[in-house]
Amino acid sequence: MSGLEAYRDRLGVEGPLRPDLATLRALHLAHLRRVPFENASVLFGEPIELDQDRFVHKLGIERRGGFCYELNGAFERLLRSIGFDVAFLEARGHETEGRLGPRFDHLALRVNLDEPWLVDVGFGYSFVEPLRLVADIDQADPVGAFRLRNVGDELDLDWRHRDGRWVPHYRLDPIPHALDEFAETCRFHQSSPGSPFTRGWNCVLMTPDGAITLSGRHYIATSAGTREERDLTDDELVDVLANSFGIRSRLADGRWVRADQADA
Repeated sequence: MSGLEAYRDRLGVEGPLRPDLATLRALHLAHLRRVPFENASVLFGEPIELDQDRFVHKLGIERRGGFCYELNGAFERLLRSIGFDVAFLEARGHETEGRLGPRFDHLALRVNLDEPWLVDVGFGYSFVEPLRLVADIDQADPVGAFRLRNVGDELDLDWRHRDGRWVPHYRLDPIPHALDEFAETCRFHQSSPGSPFTRGWNCVLMTPDGAITLSGRHYIATSAGTREERDLTDDELVDVLANSFGIRSRLADGRWVRADQADA
């Protein structure tokens, strides 16, 4: 089985896959629920290059997760293989005190059907349904509602949470970019102390009625309006990584390594 076939099989979307909105929605939802957002490769010291064949192999054959460049990079290849018209979009996360992340901080996708759609399986906890790529309309979603606003030549994506608050999500450049333009920031997120991915675990998996998230040792599981939240011990963390995110790991001299990796 090829990497692409294994990747499609992992998503488990049955029936013929056509380049239409129904297929796009089904694949988007399945991806969020079956392929975790996670930064294991960064913590394990495994270099991440912008190689879509490698991304597809990692998600399909190795059945692992990844962060935005990997997840949306692989998803672009899958969608294109079905016949979708897809482009890479650049986005910057909203940080504290109104600051934005660096250029090419986040990779999202534009899918052109009868109208353009914003697609993103690589942000972690985010919108479940693809969004119409049009400003100034509220778009309902299982996790709240979303709205795009024009900010000069760019678009701010805002998220209305269930408590009614509108929260900035990320700023999006609607003009397509080449994948290699994300290389410098991809390297930054693997090596810089300023990257959130080098500081500890950063994992998310959506579930049918909530999500499981891990930030460092802090674990949160939401389900049908309930919320479990606690800091994990070493043993609990190893179990959650394996059972919730498919990451087999262990601590070696204070550093996280793959469970099958020999001590240096």
